[in-house]
Amino acid sequence: MTEETLLAKNYKKYEGENIDIYFNLEVCEHSGKCVKGDNEVFDTERKPWIMPLASHTERIQEVIKTCPSGALKYKLKDSDEILP
Repeated sequence: MTEETLLAKNYKKYEGENIDIYFNLEVCEHSGKCVKGDNEVFDTERKPWIMPLASHTERIQEVIKTCPSGALKYKLKDSDEILP
């Protein structure tokens, strides 16, 4: 999947230094795994609620992989691949 496809599917992009995070509210099941996984990056009380610079890239990847709905995705800056 390309970034253009994600954005066309209403994913919003949050840019970081080493990683970009994509989120789609319409897909989200509100399980809270992201907030529980790293509330420095994912904080629903803050605007913007996703801050990729607030944690280590590896930790962000781990947390996004726990998202059960696919509402969260990421792309490393040195790659064209969007995961998971």
